[in-house]
Amino acid sequence: MFQNPLLQRIFLSYRDVILLAFVAIPTGIAVGILTAIFGKILLLFTEIRMEYAYWLLPFLGLIGAMLVWVNQKIGGSSRKGMALIFEAGHGKAKDIPLRLIPLTIMGTWLTHLFGGSAGREGVAIQIGGTLAHGISKRLPIANSSKILLITGMAAGFAGLFGTPIGATFFAIEVLTVGSIEHQAVLPALVAAFAASFTSSYLGLERFSFMLTDQLSLSGPLAIKLLTIGVIFGVSGGLFSASLHKMKELLARYWTNPILRIFIIGIVISVFSLLCWGGRYSGLGTNLIGASFGGGEEFAWDFAMKFIFTVVTLAAGFQGGEVTPLFAIGSTLGVALAGLLGLPPAFAGALGYTALFGSATNTLIAPILLGAEVFGYAYTPYFVVVCALAYVCNGNISIYPLQKGAWAWRKEL
Repeated sequence: MFQNPLLQRIFLSYRDVILLAFVAIPTGIAVGILTAIFGKILLLFTEIRMEYAYWLLPFLGLIGAMLVWVNQKIGGSSRKGMALIFEAGHGKAKDIPLRLIPLTIMGTWLTHLFGGSAGREGVAIQIGGTLAHGISKRLPIANSSKILLITGMAAGFAGLFGTPIGATFFAIEVLTVGSIEHQAVLPALVAAFAASFTSSYLGLERFSFMLTDQLSLSGPLAIKLLTIGVIFGVSGGLFSASLHKMKELLARYWTNPILRIFIIGIVISVFSLLCWGGRYSGLGTNLIGASFGGGEEFAWDFAMKFIFTVVTLAAGFQGGEVTPLFAIGSTLGVALAGLLGLPPAFAGALGYTALFGSATNTLIAPILLGAEVFGYAYTPYFVVVCALAYVCNGNISIYPLQKGAWAWRKEL
């Protein structure tokens, strides 16, 4: 069509992006349906656990052992979970088995039902990434594998949290620090909006809280923002480092993964029951609600949720880290608000976003997510605090296969 080779390449590139954007529509709808089903049942299981905590929490170790045994028998490469998604994104894995979806969904449901402290974003991202990566195999488009993987990841995150813009940039940023796959932006954005609309239409509950605090940027406020930005950054880096270190320590002392998860599950059960009958179990949405005026708060909530989540995930239970990070960040923000003289909800919102960004080693995503959840008028504050947290996290991520982060540091 074009005689000039450069113009020919530009035309083919835009053509492929537009074609993938059309593919992203049904992909996003499919992912939205699955995340809605997963999310609604997870919330139901959360309600059941809260009502029957003393009957369910004692069996966490036994359930964990069963999950590991099942994964060993039929999981295959899908046992890698989120690591397999990252391997596919970096071109090191060609296939993501479809059985990854039911195994990770069931594992997460049972982890939450019996009191493990874990998240849910890992499941949503694996659902979206697996489906989209499978579709890419049928398309004769260059680089469609990575582009559609990112597209599916964005759809999964957006379908679960209802934040399509933040989800798009999270999927684009998280694989490789400081690198953006430009061709994936449009397909990922289309899929994210399609998934978010679909899961919302199907009735999946979302969290949002519109801030109303009237603030004007002044010298004292700037100092406070700098202070909490550094604290959130260090805390997020500490969470990531603690998670990696705890996994290494537990694997060293208990080489048998079934025995390891069984013993640690019993320990988690005992302490969960002692701590107000499971206050620190599950997603941590109870703590998020308390941070924004929906219940009783304790000054130590952030530390307890931090510990329970690190131990749960290091033991081998399934789920994710993001929602507990939201809980840790918001409760830490509220605790700091009293010390620094900041509005509690405002500081909680900053912690909600900045700790997430620090622990995942992302910058644009937490800023946009904060704007979507708490209001675009507060974007300048999210920019300042999230940027500081990003700089002060020690370049460590909860995802060990994230390029440019944890793996890079190990090579030094």
